Amino acid sequence: MSNSVLPQKDSQQEITSQIRTVQEFLAGGLDPDVFDWQEVWYPVCYIEDLNKSQATRFTLLEQDIVIWWDQKEQTWRAFIDQCPHRLAPLSEGRINHEGLLECPYHGWAFSGTGQCERIPQQTQTTKAEVSQRACVATLATIVRQQMLFVYPGRAENAAKTKVPIVEPLEQDPDGWIYLNTFRDVPYDALTLMENVLDTSHIPYTHHRTVGNRANASPIDLEIMESGKWGFKGTWAQGPRKGTLGRQDTTFIAPGLMWHDLTSKQYGRTLTVVYATPIRKGECRLFAQFPFKFSSKLPGLFLRVTPRWYSHIGQNRVLEDDQIFLHYQERYFEKLGGSANFTKAFYLPTKADLFVSELRSWVKQYKAEPFKSECLPPPLPKEVLLDRYHSHTKKCASCRPALTQLQRLRVGVAVVAALIWGFLPLLMLIQNPISIISVIVLTLVMIFSVLIWLGLGKLEQQFYQGGEIPPRNLPEKN
Repeated sequence: MSNSVLPQKDSQQEITSQIRTVQEFLAGGLDPDVFDWQEVWYPVCYIEDLNKSQATRFTLLEQDIVIWWDQKEQTWRAFIDQCPHRLAPLSEGRINHEGLLECPYHGWAFSGTGQCERIPQQTQTTKAEVSQRACVATLATIVRQQMLFVYPGRAENAAKTKVPIVEPLEQDPDGWIYLNTFRDVPYDALTLMENVLDTSHIPYTHHRTVGNRANASPIDLEIMESGKWGFKGTWAQGPRKGTLGRQDTTFIAPGLMWHDLTSKQYGRTLTVVYATPIRKGECRLFAQFPFKFSSKLPGLFLRVTPRWYSHIGQNRVLEDDQIFLHYQERYFEKLGGSANFTKAFYLPTKADLFVSELRSWVKQYKAEPFKSECLPPPLPKEVLLDRYHSHTKKCASCRPALTQLQRLRVGVAVVAALIWGFLPLLMLIQNPISIISVIVLTLVMIFSVLIWLGLGKLEQQFYQGGEIPPRNLPEKN
């Protein structure tokens, strides 16, 4: 299926009953009582992080897939990441000069439809490639709101299922200024959704990053509507003790939520989070921060801020709760999970209403994505705080920025070494030695060393998060 525009319903479909129409467009399958995680469109990458000249590997619901650009049809493709010949991962192969995805093992080549176009080892008189067994299993793809979505369920349902997009962004799409990031996080998609729906944790967990303990206050949440599709709620008072105005929240099952806040001081701000399940205990987080500012200055500042630089700060925010969420979901599992959440969790205030609503949704629609599996053993803290493998190497902004930073650091080191080696030579050349020359060269060398050390600290932030979260650092007097 092309990733341009989904097929529209014909006139015959239009006259079907309203109930049938709604069912066809609900994520999660047609069973009104059970949510099927296969029958969902999931974001897998921002388009700007994909390379059209290379294949990209991703794991979706424990299924390895390969994403690649079909130059002939000018569209992104997603295949099951197995060559039908000997099951080698196609993501280790290449896109050849004909625009075909070529297996790295024996060179079998496939077109965008999954059809095998070439088997180099066969004679000219045989046509093994025409067999259905020579085809690669394909998944439907579509591009919406600068993201590539993949549908892992039944192919015939893809066109009938609504893509989970952020509806406010469809209104005046050019009027928003975006910040975005992603990261593969070491906890389940539902744990992520539970966390970001919980606005009451921000002043404490994210103290000194995006929160402040002084802003903590009672929170009176309200559910406006709900169903298999998700729910909508509101917080009439809003954040920062009501100084910013009302905040509305939307949860689109199973892995999208956004907070919508409009204030006189800042304008309209959305906090958007997608959770794409990779496997039990791991998901890919996509965070978007669209803004419509009241004044032009903040927008100008965001436009000139390098994406890689904002990712460093956003990674720091994500690490505020990364450690305890990894452990929390294991404690939750031992106590029965969503099936027993009212006993596992003590939720006495309305601040926990959205968390309770999410877990009730999971229980009502039997919506556990990995029902028969248990979480793996907990990971050590240094692995949980890894940034390079969970983000940097997969990010089209951070990866080249790190490379340039490393080259710059080597250049600074070379300059410092040359100056250090030039000082003895200067003593031999100049007689008497110029004090001013010595002072200037010494200062340049010291300045180079300081730059080298500073670049080293910056380089480290592409690899690893800080062991102590900002909220736990000593308070300044």
